[in-house]
Amino acid sequence: MNISPSTPILVVDDYQTMIRIIRNLLKQLGFEDVDDATDGTQALEKLRKRKYGLIISDWNMEPMTGYELLKVVRADDSLRETPFIMITAESKTDNVVAAKKAGVSSYIVKPFNAQTLKAKIDAVGEP
Repeated sequence: MNISPSTPILVVDDYQTMIRIIRNLLKQLGFEDVDDATDGTQALEKLRKRKYGLIISDWNMEPMTGYELLKVVRADDSLRETPFIMITAESKTDNVVAAKKAGVSSYIVKPFNAQTLKAKIDAVGEP
């Protein structure tokens, strides 16, 4: 699946400042169609109403974490193929392994810049 500037993207983070930062980075990269959700539950509601070409989610959120969201997305036939980039503040090997097993497309450790984000988006967008 090619991820182009017109691709709708869902950013999931319980921290509004982080949502703003990611939105700004995406805008720098030319992405205009960006929605956001403050936790996995709200993200699922949006994912069931609209088709997104990419999910960028924080790991640590309440009540539903990014990891739990990833597992639900990968178990849902209509969402399973959606590229999913996980963002975390910790680069714990256990988390990376768990996310890979659950089917994460890519992983970004905070802090990151537009180039890192673009490289990850390009990588998950390749067929």
